[in-house]
Amino acid sequence: MDWFQTVVLALIQGLTEFLPISSSAHLILPSQLLGWEDQGLAFDVGVHVGTLAAVVYYFRQDIWSMIKAFFASFKGENSADGRIAWFVIFATVPALIFGFLINDWIDAYGRSILVIAGTTLIFGALLWYADSTRTEVEPLENITFKQAMWIGIAQAVAIIPGTSRSGITMTAALMLGFTRQAAARFSFLLSIPIIMAAGSYKGLELWQTGTTAQWEYVLGGVVLSAISALTCIYLFLKWLNQIGMLPFVIYRFALGVLLLGVYFFA
Repeated sequence: MDWFQTVVLALIQGLTEFLPISSSAHLILPSQLLGWEDQGLAFDVGVHVGTLAAVVYYFRQDIWSMIKAFFASFKGENSADGRIAWFVIFATVPALIFGFLINDWIDAYGRSILVIAGTTLIFGALLWYADSTRTEVEPLENITFKQAMWIGIAQAVAIIPGTSRSGITMTAALMLGFTRQAAARFSFLLSIPIIMAAGSYKGLELWQTGTTAQWEYVLGGVVLSAISALTCIYLFLKWLNQIGMLPFVIYRFALGVLLLGVYFFA
């Protein structure tokens, strides 16, 4: 790697992790389109740490309230924060199971430009439908176990590159009648355990393989991905009600068509 690749890949990770446009697709594309070599496990772990730090910092007050309410629930105290904490845990399970079962298959067959183009277009259209037909009646505090699990099942599908974890979870939440803000907030909270799991898995793999790394680039990736992710979360939640999902849908359609062009004509 060099510093140019470090900056580009770290910014891609930070900006796309929480936008409904698929971070995995964008991290695969530089190698597919520009011929860049794989950035390596250490860098992958680093940018995951950066985005995790960003979302934890932004939601630090919510997380602290959920942690306190989670332990209070063992004493029989019932609260919205406690229920959300439990639902985040349960809703993470489908993605962990799905990832364990088909991760090797995805690595072998799911990272092609054609697959990314297809999922980008299909789930972009689904996001447009969910946002344009939304009812927006439910705040996050009213979420039920069944609704949380449907969102968790949707998250499991995001292991397929191009789907977008944040995109499909917000799509599911909008279809279930939640407000845009509630959909985004639950999606971001749900990202915390799944990013931790992905980072831990890659970290374990890094430790087992004993891969060497250029640690100055890894550290740069951590910092840049954290700053860009924090900025992205702040601006996305600030502007979400005004701009809606349409700009991201248009971007996904344009990207999907571009990728199809590259696949069939390049």
